[in-house]
Amino acid sequence: MREHGQDEDRRLGAAELGAEPGERATLVQFSTAFCQPCRATRRILADIARLVPGVAHIEVDAEARLGLVRDLGIARTPTVLVLDAAGRIVRRAAGQPRKDDVLTALAAAL
Repeated sequence: MREHGQDEDRRLGAAELGAEPGERATLVQFSTAFCQPCRATRRILADIARLVPGVAHIEVDAEARLGLVRDLGIARTPTVLVLDAAGRIVRRAAGQPRKDDVLTALAAAL
């Protein structure tokens, strides 16, 4: 997962995400219906959200939220954003992430 400088001032909240963000951090997953890696990513992120207190996993249907996808420059699914408690994007990655990489990225947000 990499830092994404252009997103630093952008904040995402419940209105944009369609669900309440986590108290400490949020794992936002952009998915599409027929995306195989999205299923595995969903399991990884949900497991982490269950293990780490105050962390939420929110899955966003990229096809249903094209405006947000364009605004954020999401080019493929799955794309994962790690948000800090204020809703700022601190990391992003495209493709199926490894659990260790997500935990490392999450540490930057906590």
